[in-house]
Amino acid sequence: MNALDVTLWVVAPYLALAVFVLGHIWRYRYDKFGWTTRSSQMYESRLLRIGSPLFHFGILVVLLGHIGGLVIPKSWTEAAGVSEEAYHVTAVVLGTVAGVATLGGLAILIYRRRTVGPVFTATTRNDKLMYAVLTLVIVLGLAATVAANVVGGGYDYRTTISPWFRSIFLLRPEGELMAGAPPLFQLHALSALLLFAIWPFTRLVHMLTAPIGYLTRPYIVYRSRDDRSGLRAPRRGWETTR
Repeated sequence: MNALDVTLWVVAPYLALAVFVLGHIWRYRYDKFGWTTRSSQMYESRLLRIGSPLFHFGILVVLLGHIGGLVIPKSWTEAAGVSEEAYHVTAVVLGTVAGVATLGGLAILIYRRRTVGPVFTATTRNDKLMYAVLTLVIVLGLAATVAANVVGGGYDYRTTISPWFRSIFLLRPEGELMAGAPPLFQLHALSALLLFAIWPFTRLVHMLTAPIGYLTRPYIVYRSRDDRSGLRAPRRGWETTR
């Protein structure tokens, strides 16, 4: 590998991972009250009801597909009786449908954020950067899938990209595997690294939050207004004046 390949496929992943982890620790320590999605539902809900479910269900399928394709070795699915052809067809069909749904939902959310005045006013620079990078990641992923598996003759990323991804976490980086991948897959990977690097400083932090405290917090007791001390029940009829 040359110096550029080492920088892109060995150094950059660890830098992005370090910023991702340390950035979240910093954000949680110094900006707990900013750890939120900054919901804008009160400003507009019609477009949100369409775009948000479409985006979130799509991105969930995309994430599950990436986890399955990158983390689970090819030998495991073959040992489970899943043929390469069956896996390939399922991955391409589900990945394409989920990618289109995610991109469509994201387009609606961006349109809403740009055209609804109060929502646009509440949009920060970090939000704009996040939307731009997230759109780039999704578009490049769809383009790589279509170019390799629909237009082209197919590309088995589980023999190159997946082992490279696992090697990063095993602390034995095999950058040469990614250096030989098609350009669109390389661009998709680099844009994903950029997304992970800016993740801690955007509203995406809410994806790492779970309301676990709700399971242990005490009950909230609600009382009617008339039961509170200092208030009397209304009297019937006219009250005398003095």
